[in-house]
Amino acid sequence: MEPQKKAHIIVVSNEKGGTGKSTISMHLAIKLLQEGFSVATIDMDGRQGTLSRYLENRKNFCEKHKLDLPIPAFYKFEPQENYTLIPADRGRVNHEITKLIPCYDAIIIDTPGNKNYLFEEAHKFADTLITPISDSLIDLNVLSEIDFESGHIGKPGHYASYIWEVKKYLASQGKTYLNWIVVGNKISALNSRNKAQFFEYLEKLSKLYGFRITPGFKDRVIYKELFLEGLTVLDMQTPELKRKMSVSHIAAKREIRALAEFICPE
Repeated sequence: MEPQKKAHIIVVSNEKGGTGKSTISMHLAIKLLQEGFSVATIDMDGRQGTLSRYLENRKNFCEKHKLDLPIPAFYKFEPQENYTLIPADRGRVNHEITKLIPCYDAIIIDTPGNKNYLFEEAHKFADTLITPISDSLIDLNVLSEIDFESGHIGKPGHYASYIWEVKKYLASQGKTYLNWIVVGNKISALNSRNKAQFFEYLEKLSKLYGFRITPGFKDRVIYKELFLEGLTVLDMQTPELKRKMSVSHIAAKREIRALAEFICPE
């Protein structure tokens, strides 16, 4: 009898939209599938549905062109508008995710860009938390109040404060360590003073709040173009696709591999 699986749960989260959460979720899912793991994705931002549309585009593209590309199992939750129904829906969502844990090696949860009860439920399951953040000094405010003129770092931002509460909750459930990774994402290809400052502050904040830092994906057009077909840069070497690997494809593939290895070092 095979031992029962227990999925490693990766929550991709930032209390801000437009940071590339769905792109990271999709590429990590395909990377893990290619490595031979069983993977499910959960779109907790069901109303926006970016990850769901990405996966539906992939399914349709494969059916149309008779391709056998790896596709993760995917699930979607939409928030209740009726406030009185939210407590019951919290329980339903918790139950549904709990049922999936023994069925897969990894579950990747893409969260909304605003804090609601689905956002909160997702974090209750996190083994690894990935927080993408663009290389803007302004975006650092979700982590901490910073006086950029004096360089003084003030009290934690609303998102960092929330993650501290998540850590305390997980510890109360016997999960004493949260693998929190902040990913500098949609990084400009140009070196600038602001970009250098951004990573300097991020390094300081990592020591204060207990997260690790890694560069994510540069701001490449290729990521946006592939969305419409549901493809990732990891698919480009599939012979049936008959696509040529450009320099941008190769560089993007390295970014994905580096991120996956940083999350799960051998």
